[in-house]
Amino acid sequence: MSISLEEVRHVARLARLELDEAEILSLQGELNALLGHFADIRNVDVSGIEPRSHAVSKENVWAADVPRPSMTSQQVMRNAPASKAGLFVVPTIIED
Repeated sequence: MSISLEEVRHVARLARLELDEAEILSLQGELNALLGHFADIRNVDVSGIEPRSHAVSKENVWAADVPRPSMTSQQVMRNAPASKAGLFVVPTIIED
């Protein structure tokens, strides 16, 4: 299967692309090359391969959720550029 120049023009028109003849010819060649690659992929024998939901079998590796000592609120606020009533003060980004 190959893409005709008229089909390239039609798709370009749908995508609202203004292409000159050289670009249309170039795009036709590139699209036909892509279709050739897809045909190659379609011809690959995958009958012995089990379907998967992901290309690589991975498992989430999470650290154990174990409570441990952390910084106090006062230690955290000491590193803040501005704080008020134990909360971070940040610049206003939404105006009334």
